[in-house]
Amino acid sequence: MQAVPDTDARPTRGRVVMLVDNGVHGDSRVQKAARSAADAGWEVILVGILKGGNPEETWRIGDAEVRLIRVARRIPHPIAHRRALLRRPLAYKPGLTAKRNLNVLKARRNDLDFRLAEIEVARRAGGPRWAELTGKARLAAPYIVNKAKFRWVKLRTRELQRLQERQQDPNALLDRAALRLWQRLHGDRAWRRLDPELWDFELAFGSVVDELQPDLIHAHDFRMLGVGARAMMRARAAGRDVKLVWDAHEFVPGIIGRPKNLRWLPAQIAYVREHAPYADGVMTVSSTLADLLRETHDLPEQPAVVLNAPPAELTLEQRALPIPDIRALCGIDAGTPLLVYCGGINPSRGVDIMIRGLTRMPDAHVALVSVHPNGKVPIMYELEELAAELGVADRVHLLPYVPHWQVSAFVAPADLGVIPIHHKPNHELALITKFFEYAHGRLPMVVSDVKTMAEATRANGQGEVFRAEDLDDYLRAVREVLADPQRYRAAYDRPGVLDQWTWEAQARVMDEVYTRLLPDRPKAPAQRTTTPVPVAHRSSLPVS
Repeated sequence: MQAVPDTDARPTRGRVVMLVDNGVHGDSRVQKAARSAADAGWEVILVGILKGGNPEETWRIGDAEVRLIRVARRIPHPIAHRRALLRRPLAYKPGLTAKRNLNVLKARRNDLDFRLAEIEVARRAGGPRWAELTGKARLAAPYIVNKAKFRWVKLRTRELQRLQERQQDPNALLDRAALRLWQRLHGDRAWRRLDPELWDFELAFGSVVDELQPDLIHAHDFRMLGVGARAMMRARAAGRDVKLVWDAHEFVPGIIGRPKNLRWLPAQIAYVREHAPYADGVMTVSSTLADLLRETHDLPEQPAVVLNAPPAELTLEQRALPIPDIRALCGIDAGTPLLVYCGGINPSRGVDIMIRGLTRMPDAHVALVSVHPNGKVPIMYELEELAAELGVADRVHLLPYVPHWQVSAFVAPADLGVIPIHHKPNHELALITKFFEYAHGRLPMVVSDVKTMAEATRANGQGEVFRAEDLDDYLRAVREVLADPQRYRAAYDRPGVLDQWTWEAQARVMDEVYTRLLPDRPKAPAQRTTTPVPVAHRSSLPVS
C-alpha cells in the first residue's frame, strides 16, 4: 500500500489515521467519528479489517476514506498447536495429522472392498471356487491390519480430543500455574506468551500505518491501542512527532472472558496496561469509565467523554435514503402494542425475556432490529425456536439493521424501547448506543437495573426500571409504560435533555482533543450546512 497523497481540494489540518479491529460497517461510533473529523477539516483515513475475498477494499464516509485490509492468522495461540507428551503421550500433535491418517485408512479400506468385489463378481460369472477362496485369503491379512490401524488412529485421536478439552479447562492446575509463571516472569509483557495472536494485528496494520505517515493516530478500542503505540514510536524515532489518541470503548478487565481459554483475558489486560502510557490523549464513552481508566492506568489527566449518541442533523445523502416502516415490516397496524430492541444479541443482552413476556401480553409484538447484513447468528435461531415453543412465533419479528443515522426514526413508531441487559461489569458503566437512539426517537423505555442506565432513566423520567432477568418485574415495567406512554414521552420536552445527547456535541469534544494535541494546526473550517430533520417527519418516509 502506498502513502496517500493529499488530493483533497480543500486545505486540511493534518492527517488522522483511525484504526479499528472490525469491518467498519456495523460500528456506528467509528463511522460517525470518521465523518465528523473529516468535516472538521482533518484528512481522515480509517483502516479496518476485511473479511471478504478481496485483498483490500476502499470506500468513503463523507470526506473520510475507508480502507479495509486483511488480517492473516500468522501466530496462532499456543493452545491450538501445543503438545503435552507427559499428560497424553499417545495423543497426535494438534493439526491435520489425525484427520489425514484416518482418511488414508478409509481409502485403503475402500480399495480392499473393491478388490473383494472383483473376486465376488468373478465367482458369480462362473469362476472356480478355489480362485475365490485364494483371493479372499490374500485379502484377510490386509483387512486385519487395516482394522487394527483404524483402532490405533481412533485411540490417538480420542487422546488428542481429551488433551484439548483438558487444555481448555479453566480449572486445570497446570495451566493456572503456567499463567502465574508467565505473569511473574514478564509482568505486563506476558501477553506475548499468553495470547500471541495479538501480534496478527501488528503484522497487518503496522506497515500500513507507517506508509500513511499520519500526524495523529486515533486507535479505537484496546486491540488497536498497541498497534497505534508502536506506530507512533516508530514515527518519532524517524523524527516525526506523531500523536496517539486512545478511544476506549469498554473497560477491558470487565470484558467477559473466553470460558475455554484461561489465558485470553489476562493477556488483553496486560496488553492494555503495557500500551496505555503511550497515549497522548484518551477519550471514552462515559464519565464512570473515564474515572476507572484514569485510576487503573494512572493517567495524567481525565479522559474526555464522547458519548455514542446519534446525529441530530442529517446530510442530504443521508436524508435521501428512504426509511423502512417498522410496523409494515412487522405486519401490524398503529394500534398494536410494539416493543422494540435494537442491536446485537447474545445471552447477556437478555433479549429472551421479551419473548417470554409475550405469553402474558397476548396483544403485543416484539421487533428485534438485530440481523446483520451477513445473516442471522446462531442465537437468533435459538430465539425463534423459543418463540415457537411458547406459541408466540407470529409475534416475534427479527428485522435487519438500518444505517445508524436512521435508527431513531425507524424505531419511533414503536410503543417502547427495551434494554434488558444483564449485570456484567461493562454493562454497569455507560449509557449504551440504543439508549440514545431510543431517546431521539422519543420512545419511552424499559431498562434493566444496570447502574448507569437505571440512574439516568430514573433521573430523566423517560421510562421504567426493572430487576434484570426478573420476568414479573419486567412485565410490571412494560405495563406501566403502556398504560401512560405520554407521561414518559413528556420527559423529552424539557429543554436541553436531547441536545446533550447528540453526536454533534460529542464531535466537538473529539475535535478539542485533536486540537489540544496539535495546537499549531489551522482552526476548524466553518461546518457545512445540514438540516435538522424532526423524527416525526423522518419516520413517515416510504418503505425501502
